[in-house]
Amino acid sequence: MVARKLGIDYVYAGLMPYDKANIIKELSTKFGVVAMVGDGINDAVALKTADIGIAMGAGTDIAKSAGDVVLLSNDLTSILSFIKLSRRILNNIKFNILYAFMYNAVLIPIAAGAVPSLTIRPEWAGLAMALSSITVTLNALRLRRSRV
Repeated sequence: MVARKLGIDYVYAGLMPYDKANIIKELSTKFGVVAMVGDGINDAVALKTADIGIAMGAGTDIAKSAGDVVLLSNDLTSILSFIKLSRRILNNIKFNILYAFMYNAVLIPIAAGAVPSLTIRPEWAGLAMALSSITVTLNALRLRRSRV
């Protein structure tokens, strides 16, 4: 009844641990990436099988160790916060890699003297590299200040 209201097409209930894992394998081949949310001993195998195993904070220790992510609360809406934060982290990583690549692609040839009309002293090149690292680090630390 609840699944129908939420628009969930497939519901599996009352399964044994290895049956859950087999269902996850089937869903993975059919749909791609599969996430599993669980909190008990009977969920541990399925949490390990899933692409993303999400264990609830008040769950059993084995479920927490089997999961890739452990949510601190037992509120299922915290899964949405986790997904939003994960996307922000991934975007931040992509930006930092792109920024560092472009920065190095421009400045390394200049520092190496490959551009005849443009030279840079070694100490200034070292300072530029340090500033690049600081910029990437500060950009990553920006995630700590934001709320999801």
